[in-house]
Amino acid sequence: MTATDKHTESKIFEAATEIFEEKGLAAARMQDIADRASINKALLHYYFRTKEKLFMAVFDKLAEKMFRKFASIFEEDMPFEEKIRYFFYEHMSFLEKNPKLPMFILTEVNRSPELLDKFLSMVNISNIKSKISADISGSLPEEAIPHLMVSIISLSVFPIVAKPILQGILSQAGIEYRQFIKERKQVAPDFIINAIRQYNVQTNNKPQK
Repeated sequence: MTATDKHTESKIFEAATEIFEEKGLAAARMQDIADRASINKALLHYYFRTKEKLFMAVFDKLAEKMFRKFASIFEEDMPFEEKIRYFFYEHMSFLEKNPKLPMFILTEVNRSPELLDKFLSMVNISNIKSKISADISGSLPEEAIPHLMVSIISLSVFPIVAKPILQGILSQAGIEYRQFIKERKQVAPDFIINAIRQYNVQTNNKPQK
């Protein structure tokens, strides 16, 4: 592939990402993508023959950016509390720059459940669960680990996805959204870590039968 081809393909991919995130697969048109990339439609079809083929290329790339990079944090060789703090800082910083991405992936997976297989192929959920269980062995019962995993994701994603709502609520309280998110990167991991510690305190102080 020549340098010109690479540049054109990069322009197409960037334009397609923006259009698909804005409109989803069903509403997006190849002409929209061509216009956004400042190329003619014939050239777009030369590189990506169908809208579906282009969509899958975009979805694969975005899903990989969203999940594989951050799932691997929990497999790193570092104390669990450091993993939690690192995850929230990196993940929320990434979502600040890509705020439409979570809703895009959620919407498209709900529309086409087969896309879930692509996501699951990128992330070994069982391995992550096992790693977390090993990291906090004895701190939480095994059945609580999935709830912990969902809580970590929810605390990170929701403030970004719900930005318009939160901005309205926070403004009434005199709180600036950007400052809130900055603080959230510290408060959210503290919440998870303290919840695990509090569970240990309650468990250790529970009267023996």
